[in-house]
Amino acid sequence: MQSWQTHEVQNQTPPLGDINLFTIDKVLQEGASREGAAWAADWLYQAGADLGRADQFELGRLANQFTPQFKPFDARGNRIDTVEFHPAWHEILRGVAKRGLHTSPWADPRRGAHVARAAGYIMQAQIEAGSLCPTTMTYGAIPALAKGPQSVRTWLPTLFSREHDPRDLPFAQKRGGMIGMGMTEKQGGSDVRANTTFATAIGDGEYLITGHKWFFSAPMCDAHLVLAQAPGGLSCFFVPRWRPDGSKNPIHVQRLKDKVGNRSNSSSEVEFHDAWGVLLGEEGRGVPTILEMGTYTRLDCVIGTAGGMRQALVQGLHHAHHRSTFGARLIDQPLMKNVLADLALEVEAAVTIGLRMARAFDAQDDEAETLYRRLVTPAVKYWVCKRGPEFAAEAMEVLGGNGYVEDGILGRIYREMPVNSIWEGSGNIMCLDVLRAIGKSPRTLEVLQAELAPALGRHRAFDTFVARLQRDFMHADGLETRARRLTQDLALALQAGLLLQHAPDYVSDAFCRSRLAGDWGQHFGTLPADVDFDGLLRRSWLEA
Repeated sequence: MQSWQTHEVQNQTPPLGDINLFTIDKVLQEGASREGAAWAADWLYQAGADLGRADQFELGRLANQFTPQFKPFDARGNRIDTVEFHPAWHEILRGVAKRGLHTSPWADPRRGAHVARAAGYIMQAQIEAGSLCPTTMTYGAIPALAKGPQSVRTWLPTLFSREHDPRDLPFAQKRGGMIGMGMTEKQGGSDVRANTTFATAIGDGEYLITGHKWFFSAPMCDAHLVLAQAPGGLSCFFVPRWRPDGSKNPIHVQRLKDKVGNRSNSSSEVEFHDAWGVLLGEEGRGVPTILEMGTYTRLDCVIGTAGGMRQALVQGLHHAHHRSTFGARLIDQPLMKNVLADLALEVEAAVTIGLRMARAFDAQDDEAETLYRRLVTPAVKYWVCKRGPEFAAEAMEVLGGNGYVEDGILGRIYREMPVNSIWEGSGNIMCLDVLRAIGKSPRTLEVLQAELAPALGRHRAFDTFVARLQRDFMHADGLETRARRLTQDLALALQAGLLLQHAPDYVSDAFCRSRLAGDWGQHFGTLPADVDFDGLLRRSWLEA
């Protein structure tokens, strides 16, 4: 030690370094293979290696430290409405495009394509969450665009490109692109039928749109799906940044949102001044049209949260394997084992249900899987996304003060978590959508029963829980008042059913006893004392 030093640095956790996000994650490996994406194992291995590099985590840090800057005018006073990003943002999006996370299931449809993408998305979410916003909106928009007029469908080959092209140019001159959305307004929020923005028909399915959007996601996307009132009612429009004549579409950004998290991504308020757009679907059918996009983005809210949870767990496990307190490593101390094992259990349940949901998106023409998507997507979005903030806070506490400072990734993960619960319909909207799905088709509960049936008889707590859930759904009195509890229990039953069928017994037993039977406290780290903590921890932390 030098004469000017007061101490030596000891007992600090070393940097995590390069890891393969796929090979250290047994749950992700098993789930991707089981749900139909075994063919993508090599691709997922490479994606895990690329994303797990230390320089990728550094890109995530830079993109969030140097946030987007709005430039309304150029140096000569011309209105340009552009947003400048740190180069790290574009480097991250190059990786997204290279891996096809924005459009690959549509560009190369095959069995398991949505599952493979979901597994890749879970790994991408561990690096940087802001980039997921334009990624998922583009993914969700493709089905609506594919049903649009020919002028819209001509965009698809470029959207399928594996190249990120950040240039603000007419789309015909670009090598790749992304799609955003604009739904909510000041006076309405989730009640989009209260929108006042209006569209005037000018012929051949073309309209001029005037009004505003209170949240206009990713304004630098090449086009947006926008809701506006047409003569026939609320309708959905395809609104590009540039008009067909090569002029800039008059979509004027008012300001960028100063958000709690998701700071690398630009979200904005805009006004439309006779902005040119093309009708998607029929007049008056705007909500169903854009909700098709919303169903896909809700899936991504689930798997994005699961990815953030997974990385928070990885950070906690890495710290616990190196940090010593009171004469022993944290990972060897019984109470910390309980905390980390409980977190690992939560991650496994979230990843497992997320990949099962993705399989339902691979079966577009299957009636039962369609009913499953309509019921399960809002239910699981509600529950998993609600778990995210508490999970991230607990993982941060594993590191103590080291987790609470901005030198590490956990603060950013924590701030990202609430957006997935709010975006694409907050908790109450999800619960009402669950009730709507059940009321819309009498077969929905039959599909649910068929989904849970293979797990019956494997655990007493599960059987009791499912029987009570079925009774609760049959009682119509106070159904809306009870909607949050019903939705929570539905999601837990689905998670438990999958774990009973596919996870080791020590995993499913711990989940059923704690989450279903109530042998659990109000916080993480309160699992029963006879749980196989070592088994859960070994399963969650594999050597690369």
